[in-house]
Amino acid sequence: MGQGVTTGREAAPGGEVTPRGDRAPGGGGALLVVGDVVTDVVARYRGPLAAGTDTAAGIRTLPGGAGANVASWAAHTGCADVRLLGRVGADVARWHERELVAAGVRPRLVVDPEAATGTVICLVDHGASAERTFLTDSGASLRLEPADWSDTLLDGVARLHLSGYLLFSEPSRALVAVALSAARARGVPVSLDPASAGFLVALGVDRFLKFVEGVDVLLPSRDEACLLTGLPDPADAAAKLSRQVPLVVAKAGADGALVARSGEVLARIPAAPATPRDTTGAGDAFTGAFLAALVAGADARQAAERGCRAGARAVERVGARPPARE
Repeated sequence: MGQGVTTGREAAPGGEVTPRGDRAPGGGGALLVVGDVVTDVVARYRGPLAAGTDTAAGIRTLPGGAGANVASWAAHTGCADVRLLGRVGADVARWHERELVAAGVRPRLVVDPEAATGTVICLVDHGASAERTFLTDSGASLRLEPADWSDTLLDGVARLHLSGYLLFSEPSRALVAVALSAARARGVPVSLDPASAGFLVALGVDRFLKFVEGVDVLLPSRDEACLLTGLPDPADAAAKLSRQVPLVVAKAGADGALVARSGEVLARIPAAPATPRDTTGAGDAFTGAFLAALVAGADARQAAERGCRAGARAVERVGARPPARE
Protein backbone atom coordinates (compact mmCIF):
# COMPACT_ATOMS: atom_id res chain seq x y z
CA MET A 1 0.00 0.00 0.00
CA GLY A 2 1.54 3.28 -1.04
CA GLN A 3 0.93 6.52 0.76
CA GLY A 4 -0.68 9.52 -0.81
CA VAL A 5 -3.84 11.28 -1.83
CA THR A 6 -6.04 9.89 -4.59
CA THR A 7 -9.01 11.36 -6.38
CA GLY A 8 -12.56 10.01 -6.28
CA ARG A 9 -12.79 6.41 -7.38
CA GLU A 10 -9.25 6.35 -8.72
CA ALA A 11 -8.01 4.98 -5.43
CA ALA A 12 -5.35 2.57 -6.61
CA PRO A 13 -2.31 2.28 -4.34
CA GLY A 14 0.68 4.33 -5.37
CA GLY A 15 4.27 3.30 -4.66
CA GLU A 16 5.38 -0.12 -3.49
CA VAL A 17 3.11 -2.69 -1.92
CA THR A 18 4.29 -5.12 0.75
CA PRO A 19 4.16 -8.62 -0.81
CA ARG A 20 1.43 -10.88 0.51
CA GLY A 21 2.49 -12.73 3.64
CA ASP A 22 5.61 -10.61 4.22
CA ARG A 23 6.20 -9.11 7.63
CA ALA A 24 6.86 -5.47 8.24
CA PRO A 25 10.00 -4.39 10.15
CA GLY A 26 9.75 -5.61 13.70
CA GLY A 27 8.28 -8.97 12.70
CA GLY A 28 4.66 -8.32 13.57
CA GLY A 29 3.16 -7.44 10.21
CA ALA A 30 1.22 -4.30 9.40
CA LEU A 31 -1.83 -2.73 10.99
CA LEU A 32 -4.42 -1.42 8.53
CA VAL A 33 -6.90 1.13 9.90
CA VAL A 34 -9.99 2.06 7.90
CA GLY A 35 -11.80 5.06 9.25
CA ASP A 36 -12.44 8.74 9.56
CA VAL A 37 -10.04 11.62 9.00
CA VAL A 38 -11.45 14.95 10.21
CA THR A 39 -10.39 18.41 11.29
CA ASP A 40 -10.84 19.08 15.01
CA VAL A 41 -11.60 22.57 16.28
CA VAL A 42 -10.82 22.25 20.00
CA ALA A 43 -12.30 24.94 22.27
CA ARG A 44 -11.18 24.75 25.92
CA TYR A 45 -13.34 26.92 28.17
CA ARG A 46 -14.06 27.40 31.84
CA GLY A 47 -17.75 26.68 32.36
CA PRO A 48 -20.50 27.28 32.45
CA LEU A 49 -21.09 28.28 28.84
CA ALA A 50 -22.75 31.70 28.68
CA ALA A 51 -25.80 31.29 26.43
CA GLY A 52 -26.50 34.18 24.08
CA THR A 53 -23.15 35.91 24.61
CA ASP A 54 -19.39 35.27 24.72
CA THR A 55 -17.49 32.62 26.65
CA ALA A 56 -13.71 32.99 26.68
CA ALA A 57 -11.90 29.94 25.32
CA GLY A 58 -8.58 28.75 23.98
CA ILE A 59 -9.22 27.51 20.43
CA ARG A 60 -6.95 25.38 18.23
CA THR A 61 -7.44 23.68 14.86
CA LEU A 62 -5.87 20.22 14.87
CA PRO A 63 -5.91 17.00 12.84
CA GLY A 64 -8.34 14.40 14.17
CA GLY A 65 -10.77 11.63 13.35
CA ALA A 66 -11.05 8.38 15.30
CA GLY A 67 -9.47 6.25 12.57
CA ALA A 68 -6.61 8.66 11.96
CA ASN A 69 -6.02 9.07 15.70
CA VAL A 70 -5.86 5.30 16.25
CA ALA A 71 -3.38 4.91 13.40
CA SER A 72 -1.19 7.74 14.71
CA TRP A 73 -1.09 6.36 18.26
CA ALA A 74 -0.35 2.86 16.97
CA ALA A 75 2.65 4.20 15.07
CA HIS A 76 3.71 6.32 18.05
CA THR A 77 3.61 3.37 20.45
CA GLY A 78 5.73 1.05 18.36
CA CYS A 79 3.92 -0.45 15.37
CA ALA A 80 6.44 -0.18 12.54
CA ASP A 81 3.98 -0.39 9.65
CA VAL A 82 0.66 1.40 10.13
CA ARG A 83 -1.57 2.13 7.15
CA LEU A 84 -4.75 4.17 6.92
CA LEU A 85 -7.58 4.28 4.40
CA GLY A 86 -9.80 7.35 4.72
CA ARG A 87 -11.75 9.88 2.70
CA VAL A 88 -11.30 13.64 2.82
CA GLY A 89 -12.32 16.73 0.88
CA ALA A 90 -9.97 18.62 -1.41
CA ASP A 91 -9.88 21.55 1.03
CA VAL A 92 -7.27 20.22 3.45
CA ALA A 93 -6.28 16.85 1.96
CA ARG A 94 -2.58 17.66 1.69
CA TRP A 95 -2.43 18.99 5.25
CA HIS A 96 -3.95 15.79 6.62
CA GLU A 97 -1.58 13.70 4.51
CA ARG A 98 1.45 15.59 5.84
CA GLU A 99 0.28 15.24 9.43
CA LEU A 100 -0.25 11.50 9.08
CA VAL A 101 3.10 10.93 7.39
CA ALA A 102 4.80 12.96 10.13
CA ALA A 103 3.12 10.67 12.69
CA GLY A 104 4.60 7.61 11.00
CA VAL A 105 1.43 6.50 9.20
CA ARG A 106 1.22 5.46 5.56
CA PRO A 107 -2.01 7.18 4.44
CA ARG A 108 -4.18 6.42 1.46
CA LEU A 109 -6.62 9.30 1.37
CA VAL A 110 -9.36 9.32 -1.22
CA VAL A 111 -10.34 12.89 -2.15
CA ASP A 112 -14.09 13.27 -2.37
CA PRO A 113 -15.12 15.27 -5.45
CA GLU A 114 -18.12 16.84 -3.70
CA ALA A 115 -17.90 16.86 0.10
CA ALA A 116 -15.55 18.84 2.32
CA THR A 117 -13.38 17.19 4.95
CA GLY A 118 -15.31 16.33 8.10
CA THR A 119 -15.10 18.79 10.98
CA VAL A 120 -15.66 18.24 14.69
CA ILE A 121 -16.02 21.07 17.18
CA CYS A 122 -14.71 19.74 20.50
CA LEU A 123 -15.97 21.68 23.51
CA VAL A 124 -13.62 20.83 26.37
CA ASP A 125 -14.40 21.83 29.96
CA HIS A 126 -11.28 23.46 31.43
CA GLY A 127 -12.15 21.98 34.84
CA ALA A 128 -10.64 18.98 36.58
CA SER A 129 -12.43 16.36 34.45
CA ALA A 130 -11.55 17.97 31.07
CA GLU A 131 -14.76 16.37 29.77
CA ARG A 132 -15.57 16.99 26.12
CA THR A 133 -18.68 17.40 23.99
CA PHE A 134 -18.61 17.00 20.21
CA LEU A 135 -20.46 18.83 17.45
CA THR A 136 -19.88 16.67 14.40
CA ASP A 137 -20.09 17.28 10.66
CA SER A 138 -18.82 14.00 9.20
CA GLY A 139 -18.39 15.45 5.71
CA ALA A 140 -16.38 13.27 3.35
CA SER A 141 -15.26 10.85 6.07
CA LEU A 142 -18.43 8.74 5.99
CA ARG A 143 -18.58 8.72 2.18
CA LEU A 144 -16.04 5.92 1.96
CA GLU A 145 -17.55 3.26 -0.29
CA PRO A 146 -16.73 -0.20 -1.66
CA ALA A 147 -15.12 1.35 -4.75
CA ASP A 148 -12.46 2.82 -2.43
CA TRP A 149 -11.46 -0.65 -1.28
CA SER A 150 -8.94 -3.02 -2.87
CA ASP A 151 -8.06 -6.44 -1.49
CA THR A 152 -4.41 -5.53 -2.02
CA LEU A 153 -4.79 -3.22 0.97
CA LEU A 154 -4.50 -6.38 3.10
CA ASP A 155 -1.14 -7.43 1.63
CA GLY A 156 1.25 -7.92 4.53
CA VAL A 157 -1.39 -6.93 7.08
CA ALA A 158 -1.53 -8.71 10.45
CA ARG A 159 -4.63 -6.88 11.74
CA LEU A 160 -7.46 -4.78 10.34
CA HIS A 161 -9.13 -2.13 12.50
CA LEU A 162 -12.43 -0.47 11.57
CA SER A 163 -13.66 2.78 13.07
CA GLY A 164 -17.23 2.39 14.25
CA TYR A 165 -18.10 5.72 12.67
CA LEU A 166 -18.16 3.85 9.36
CA LEU A 167 -21.38 2.15 10.43
CA PHE A 168 -23.26 5.44 10.59
CA SER A 169 -23.76 5.93 6.83
CA GLU A 170 -24.91 3.63 4.06
CA PRO A 171 -21.84 3.91 1.76
CA SER A 172 -19.34 3.25 4.54
CA ARG A 173 -21.46 0.41 5.98
CA ALA A 174 -21.18 -1.25 2.58
CA LEU A 175 -17.41 -0.74 2.72
CA VAL A 176 -17.29 -2.39 6.15
CA ALA A 177 -19.03 -5.47 4.74
CA VAL A 178 -16.54 -5.71 1.87
CA ALA A 179 -13.51 -5.22 4.13
CA LEU A 180 -14.75 -7.78 6.67
CA SER A 181 -15.33 -10.34 3.96
CA ALA A 182 -11.87 -9.78 2.49
CA ALA A 183 -10.23 -10.02 5.91
CA ARG A 184 -12.05 -13.26 6.75
CA ALA A 185 -10.97 -14.75 3.42
CA ARG A 186 -7.35 -14.05 4.30
CA GLY A 187 -7.58 -14.99 7.97
CA VAL A 188 -6.82 -11.43 9.11
CA PRO A 189 -8.33 -10.66 12.54
CA VAL A 190 -10.58 -7.60 12.69
CA SER A 191 -11.18 -5.13 15.52
CA LEU A 192 -13.82 -2.43 15.78
CA ASP A 193 -14.43 0.53 18.08
CA PRO A 194 -18.14 1.48 18.35
CA ALA A 195 -17.05 5.16 18.36
CA SER A 196 -20.12 7.07 19.59
CA ALA A 197 -22.88 6.29 22.06
CA GLY A 198 -24.97 9.09 20.58
CA PHE A 199 -24.72 7.73 17.04
CA LEU A 200 -25.34 4.19 18.31
CA VAL A 201 -28.70 5.29 19.64
CA ALA A 202 -29.60 6.69 16.22
CA LEU A 203 -28.41 3.56 14.41
CA GLY A 204 -30.04 1.10 16.82
CA VAL A 205 -28.34 -1.46 19.04
CA ASP A 206 -29.71 -4.49 17.20
CA ARG A 207 -28.49 -3.17 13.86
CA PHE A 208 -25.05 -2.46 15.27
CA LEU A 209 -24.71 -5.93 16.79
CA LYS A 210 -25.71 -7.45 13.46
CA PHE A 211 -23.01 -5.46 11.66
CA VAL A 212 -20.25 -6.63 14.03
CA GLU A 213 -20.79 -10.33 13.39
CA GLY A 214 -17.41 -11.67 12.33
CA VAL A 215 -15.41 -9.08 14.30
CA ASP A 216 -12.71 -10.58 16.53
CA VAL A 217 -12.13 -7.70 18.96
CA LEU A 218 -14.62 -5.07 20.14
CA LEU A 219 -13.31 -1.98 21.94
CA PRO A 220 -16.28 -0.05 23.37
CA SER A 221 -16.20 2.68 25.95
CA ARG A 222 -17.87 1.91 29.26
CA ASP A 223 -20.98 3.85 28.18
CA GLU A 224 -21.11 2.12 24.81
CA ALA A 225 -20.81 -1.33 26.39
CA CYS A 226 -23.70 -0.56 28.74
CA LEU A 227 -25.79 0.84 25.90
CA LEU A 228 -25.18 -2.21 23.70
CA THR A 229 -26.28 -4.64 26.43
CA GLY A 230 -28.81 -2.68 28.46
CA LEU A 231 -26.81 -3.53 31.59
CA PRO A 232 -25.80 -0.81 34.08
CA ASP A 233 -22.59 -2.45 35.25
CA PRO A 234 -19.66 -2.16 32.78
CA ALA A 235 -18.17 -5.49 33.84
CA ASP A 236 -21.45 -7.32 33.27
CA ALA A 237 -21.81 -5.52 29.95
CA ALA A 238 -18.31 -6.46 28.78
CA ALA A 239 -18.87 -10.08 29.80
CA LYS A 240 -22.17 -10.24 27.92
CA LEU A 241 -20.69 -8.72 24.76
CA SER A 242 -17.86 -11.25 24.86
CA ARG A 243 -20.38 -14.02 24.26
CA GLN A 244 -20.93 -12.50 20.82
CA VAL A 245 -17.46 -11.13 20.03
CA PRO A 246 -14.47 -13.31 21.03
CA LEU A 247 -12.56 -10.54 22.82
CA VAL A 248 -14.07 -7.41 24.36
CA VAL A 249 -12.00 -4.64 25.92
CA ALA A 250 -14.13 -1.98 27.58
CA LYS A 251 -12.41 1.37 28.09
CA ALA A 252 -13.42 3.04 31.35
CA GLY A 253 -11.37 6.24 31.45
CA ALA A 254 -10.13 6.98 34.95
CA ASP A 255 -11.28 3.49 35.99
CA GLY A 256 -8.96 1.78 33.53
CA ALA A 257 -10.18 -1.05 31.31
CA LEU A 258 -11.91 -4.43 31.43
CA VAL A 259 -10.83 -7.43 29.38
CA ALA A 260 -13.53 -10.04 28.75
CA ARG A 261 -13.63 -13.28 26.82
CA SER A 262 -16.23 -16.07 26.52
CA GLY A 263 -18.67 -14.40 28.90
CA GLU A 264 -16.15 -13.72 31.67
CA VAL A 265 -14.10 -10.69 32.73
CA LEU A 266 -10.52 -11.92 32.71
CA ALA A 267 -8.75 -8.77 33.84
CA ARG A 268 -9.40 -5.35 35.34
CA ILE A 269 -6.62 -3.00 34.29
CA PRO A 270 -6.11 0.11 36.43
CA ALA A 271 -5.73 3.48 34.76
CA ALA A 272 -2.31 5.09 34.66
CA PRO A 273 -2.07 8.30 36.71
CA ALA A 274 -2.67 11.49 34.75
CA THR A 275 -3.67 15.13 35.12
CA PRO A 276 -6.30 15.67 32.40
CA ARG A 277 -6.19 18.70 30.11
CA ASP A 278 -8.27 17.36 27.22
CA THR A 279 -9.93 13.94 27.06
CA THR A 280 -10.49 14.18 23.28
CA GLY A 281 -8.94 11.12 21.66
CA ALA A 282 -8.08 9.26 24.88
CA GLY A 283 -10.04 6.21 23.75
CA ASP A 284 -8.34 6.35 20.34
CA ALA A 285 -4.94 6.48 22.03
CA PHE A 286 -5.88 3.40 24.06
CA THR A 287 -7.02 1.56 20.94
CA GLY A 288 -3.93 2.48 18.93
CA ALA A 289 -1.52 1.35 21.64
CA PHE A 290 -3.58 -1.77 22.33
CA LEU A 291 -3.48 -2.82 18.68
CA ALA A 292 0.22 -2.01 18.32
CA ALA A 293 0.90 -4.30 21.28
CA LEU A 294 -1.20 -7.12 19.79
CA VAL A 295 0.68 -6.83 16.49
CA ALA A 296 3.94 -7.08 18.43
CA GLY A 297 2.76 -10.31 20.09
CA ALA A 298 1.43 -9.13 23.45
CA ASP A 299 -1.54 -10.86 25.05
CA ALA A 300 -4.79 -8.99 25.68
CA ARG A 301 -3.95 -8.03 29.26
CA GLN A 302 -0.52 -6.70 28.35
CA ALA A 303 -2.01 -4.83 25.41
CA ALA A 304 -4.68 -3.26 27.63
CA GLU A 305 -2.02 -2.11 30.09
CA ARG A 306 -0.20 -0.35 27.25
CA GLY A 307 -3.51 1.10 26.13
CA CYS A 308 -4.12 2.59 29.56
CA ARG A 309 -0.67 4.18 29.58
CA ALA A 310 -1.29 5.74 26.16
CA GLY A 311 -4.71 7.00 27.25
CA ALA A 312 -3.12 8.69 30.25
CA ARG A 313 -0.58 10.40 28.03
CA ALA A 314 -3.32 11.51 25.67
CA VAL A 315 -5.45 13.29 28.27
CA GLU A 316 -2.48 15.38 29.36
CA ARG A 317 -2.26 16.88 25.85
CA VAL A 318 -4.57 19.23 23.97
CA GLY A 319 -5.87 17.47 20.88
CA ALA A 320 -6.30 13.84 19.95
CA ARG A 321 -2.92 12.99 18.40
CA PRO A 322 0.37 11.92 20.01
CA PRO A 323 3.34 14.28 20.26
CA ALA A 324 5.36 14.76 17.09
CA ARG A 325 8.02 12.20 16.39
CA GLU A 326 11.55 13.34 17.14
